[in-house]
Amino acid sequence: MDCNPRSLFFILLLLLSCVTPAFPVIYPPNEVNLLDSKASQGELGWISYPSHGWRENWEEISGVDEHYTPIRTFQVCNVMEYSQNNWLRTNWIPRQSAQKIYVELKFTLRDCNSIPLVLGTCKETFNLLYLETDDDQGSHFREHQFSKIDTIAADESFTQTDLGDRILKLNTEVREVGPLTKKGFYLAFQDVGACVALVSVRVYFKKCPYTVRNLATFPDTVPMDSHSLVEVKGLCVNHSKEEEPPRMYCSTEGEWLVPIGKCLCNPGYEERSNTCQMCRAGFYKSALGNLECSKCPPHSFSHHEGSLHCGCEKNFFRAEGDPASMACTRPPSAPRNVISSINETSVILDWSWPEDTGGRRDVTFTVLCKRCRGVTANGSNSGTQRCEPCRSNVRFLPRAAGLHNTTVTVGDLLAHTNYTFEIEALNGVSALAPKMRQYAAVTITTNQAAPSPVTVIRKEKTSRNSVSLSWQEPERPNGIILDYEIKYYEKEEQETSYTILRARGCNVTLNGLKSNTAYLLQIRARTAAGYGASSPTFQFETSPDSFSISSESSQVVLIAISAAVAIILLTVLLYVLIGRFCCRSKSKHPDEKRLHFGNGHLRLPGIRTYVDPHTYEDPSQAVHEFAKELDASCIAIDKVVGAGEFGEVCSGRLKLPSKKEICVAIKTLKGGYTDKQRRDFLAEASIMGQFDHPNIIRLEGVVTRSKPVMIVTEYMENGSLDSFLRKHDAQFTGIQLVGMLRGIASGMKYLSDMGYVHRDLAARNILVNSNLVCKVSDFGLSRVLEDDPEAAYTTRGGKIPIRWTAPEAIAYRKFTSASDAWSYGIVLWEVMSYGERPYWEMSNQDVIKAVDEGYRLPPPMDCPATLYQLMLDCWQKERNNRPKFEQIVSILDKLIRNPGSLKITANTTSRPANLLLDRSSSEVPSMGTMGDWMDGMRTLPCKEAFSGVSYSSCDTLAKTSTEDLKKVGVTIVGPQKKIVSSLKALDSHTKNGPVPV
Repeated sequence: MDCNPRSLFFILLLLLSCVTPAFPVIYPPNEVNLLDSKASQGELGWISYPSHGWRENWEEISGVDEHYTPIRTFQVCNVMEYSQNNWLRTNWIPRQSAQKIYVELKFTLRDCNSIPLVLGTCKETFNLLYLETDDDQGSHFREHQFSKIDTIAADESFTQTDLGDRILKLNTEVREVGPLTKKGFYLAFQDVGACVALVSVRVYFKKCPYTVRNLATFPDTVPMDSHSLVEVKGLCVNHSKEEEPPRMYCSTEGEWLVPIGKCLCNPGYEERSNTCQMCRAGFYKSALGNLECSKCPPHSFSHHEGSLHCGCEKNFFRAEGDPASMACTRPPSAPRNVISSINETSVILDWSWPEDTGGRRDVTFTVLCKRCRGVTANGSNSGTQRCEPCRSNVRFLPRAAGLHNTTVTVGDLLAHTNYTFEIEALNGVSALAPKMRQYAAVTITTNQAAPSPVTVIRKEKTSRNSVSLSWQEPERPNGIILDYEIKYYEKEEQETSYTILRARGCNVTLNGLKSNTAYLLQIRARTAAGYGASSPTFQFETSPDSFSISSESSQVVLIAISAAVAIILLTVLLYVLIGRFCCRSKSKHPDEKRLHFGNGHLRLPGIRTYVDPHTYEDPSQAVHEFAKELDASCIAIDKVVGAGEFGEVCSGRLKLPSKKEICVAIKTLKGGYTDKQRRDFLAEASIMGQFDHPNIIRLEGVVTRSKPVMIVTEYMENGSLDSFLRKHDAQFTGIQLVGMLRGIASGMKYLSDMGYVHRDLAARNILVNSNLVCKVSDFGLSRVLEDDPEAAYTTRGGKIPIRWTAPEAIAYRKFTSASDAWSYGIVLWEVMSYGERPYWEMSNQDVIKAVDEGYRLPPPMDCPATLYQLMLDCWQKERNNRPKFEQIVSILDKLIRNPGSLKITANTTSRPANLLLDRSSSEVPSMGTMGDWMDGMRTLPCKEAFSGVSYSSCDTLAKTSTEDLKKVGVTIVGPQKKIVSSLKALDSHTKNGPVPV
């Protein structure tokens, strides 16, 4: 078949229906068409050049697809002629916002070999060109103005056989053009001798289309250049707020990448279909977020859309601190089954929980006491009822309000008096519904009780045969006192013969007594209920016969006696002074200097020593000797803060007469205890009561004469040191930490000076108050040292805190102040690591083995080198080489005065993992010079002692003795031995090279 233009046109008309898609083309959303020849149903009006009379080189031909939709194509096939240069130019195309465009060509091209009798030069390619302009040039056309985009070749060409078989091979090519800078452009197609048909031409650019991500809208965005991403800020959808500013990046391919940030729906709105829509009625959302709206909790409702919370039904309430998700509640019903148990002037009230707690768990009870007249014990009204609040001295144990248990003891009531007690159950919403509050009432009549003992007796006047006495009325008379019984007898008679008198008032004169004789006397009061208990025994003496002389003579005698007493006292004073200043060398045997006390213990005069309460035959004697007995009515327990070995640990308040109320910590002894448990419980109070130091926990007193038994100490607001440090990790300066450590060391120095070993020194047993003052506490494991300060206490078994205990204490149960120094080193490590667990997850057996083999804990992060060196000194294997607490305090004081020394941190990388502290002279490194040797002395006290000391030569140093070291301040035994052995090595190796130090 020949290849004239018309024959090719008919071929295309026959074949176009085979390539047109069955459905309209849907382009990707990120592509924006600038030109689409298939979308035009009329003539395109493109310009062909050059023009050859009645026909153009490129011919525009109309056709239809299988849906009979008109399409426009261009074809050229001048292969029968030589030197073809046929141009086809599009209309001016505005580029809009595109900087880079894409040209998609769909075309067919005939194989030159399939065209018979070709006279010219046949090509199988054509050229694609473009021209940028700022406005439409009309029909003006210049070839040289165009820039070539590419030479277009067909992947597949058709032959004459394909035309016969109605097989069309359609090619698609896409070319990229850019960056474009002017307002528009032209495309041109140059034919140089091919047989080609342009089926469609589409020009488009890519954009990132409008989208919604994470409840933020992102607008259409055109990439700015071909190599970088465009950051686009999103805008939150309606009814939402930014949690983090939403952003995405638009790629050059028109794709959204890397979404960052998001928006959250406002309260009352939930996320639905990429929008924030109001909660439906019956639902609510109280917080910002993308959670779904929640259904209203029980006994609440929301009738409107977009509710932030649900309102409560009638007679139901929500407390201020209740979350919106909590059901509405109501006040509890009244307590049930109130039972009273009367014991003279006290009553125990017991009741059952309310049948309805109102749906809450925070139920407490309040007991109101009223003294009512005209009401009988069974509650019947015998007349006009008059009630008044009970006296302020009525005691409630544990308290009158905020009770969590269903029992209370009320004491110090009046005898034979009617009382009404109203017991009210309260919860978190009771205050919101005062009209709904209910209570249970019980009316009781106290028994007729005997009066309390007379406690204060005064001697008013004494003569040879008589004495006048007066006393105060009992604190609790429990009725009208009818009279007093006075019982007295001679002290020598021991109550074998006594005399009883009765008096109506609070004074009496006893006549017919023997002169110069001691008498014992007791008084008790009587009411309608009978006699009360007798007063404590009171002793008085009558005047001797010599006192019956005249007043003038008696004055002379008194003056003479006074002068004699003054002379005796002056003589004794001179004797003591002479003996103290002149007779010190004549010391007696040590045992002769000790003073005997009633408990059998010995104490050195002028020196306060510790007494072990376990050595008392009666442990209660130790408690009363060292601890102050408190009245339980002075103590108010606020809340339970923990649990101890014997009972609960509470916080509360202590109000002593004529003193300011203070906050205290209260340890209670739980009910059902044995005598041994009570002794062990009070032993700690007997220990604490002997200490008086600002860094030792202060004992306020004990309660042993009523239940529950209590130990009351000062209140430390910040609790234990280990948990306090973990809570405030890395929040303190080095000086603050050293100040805490100095306080602990000061308290331990005080204990050591008293001859006392703690045995359980650890950060958990150090308490911290609001001023960051650290105080040593928990004396449960502690025991006393013997009089010899070097003696050790040997335990009889029991648990030992392995990670804090010195090796000799673990292996041989030998506890000394030196083992406390080892424990202090562990506490020092705990403080600098902010509460880290010593030895981490190692088992106790692994810790014992590792420490015995020489392993020592590495320095904590950012630990000053001086403090780590102090740790290592405390962990010396030889206990005599460890520093005393007096030395530790001195070291820490110097660090506080010189804070710059804390800036040099310990280097963990330069230290071996297993640090052997039991170092001998052969293990120390070699030093080249005297200065190197001086710098190599690692023990902290040594450095300070040698600073400012001049030694002229190694010979001088080699002759240094331990006495010389003491003079320059090296008082620790371990460093003394180390320095002396090093000096010997220095002397023997000075002439042979480097000096081992």
